[in-house]
Amino acid sequence: MSGNGSAPDDRRQRGLARMGEVYGMAFTDGPGEHFAVTADHLFADIWSRPGLSLRDRRLLLLGALSAQGLFDVAEIQIGAALHNDELTAEQLHEIALFLSHYVGWPAGTKLDHIAGKVAAQRKKRESARESK
Repeated sequence: MSGNGSAPDDRRQRGLARMGEVYGMAFTDGPGEHFAVTADHLFADIWSRPGLSLRDRRLLLLGALSAQGLFDVAEIQIGAALHNDELTAEQLHEIALFLSHYVGWPAGTKLDHIAGKVAAQRKKRESARESK
């Protein structure tokens, strides 16, 4: 869906680059209209707007995901936030405690559990790399 003109291709490349920044990994073009809208609109336009940092957007997204009970996606966002050094494990636990009061105690507790699990997995991987 990137088209033949340079403007759509440039937009796709900007979207893919921002996706890479947000998730801390390289992205290549994907198939289908859904991927096109995700890369071209969500990441090239929305995640790239001025006024909020990636960290700000991540915080907002974690709150929205927790409120909706979308903890599988929150887990991906937590991993990316740790990878990009946007948030520490301690900050993620504090976020979960804060959100517990707004999204419900069970949802906040689930987010806290996921934050701890992802942080522990990351620490274990880093320790394994350092011991090699």
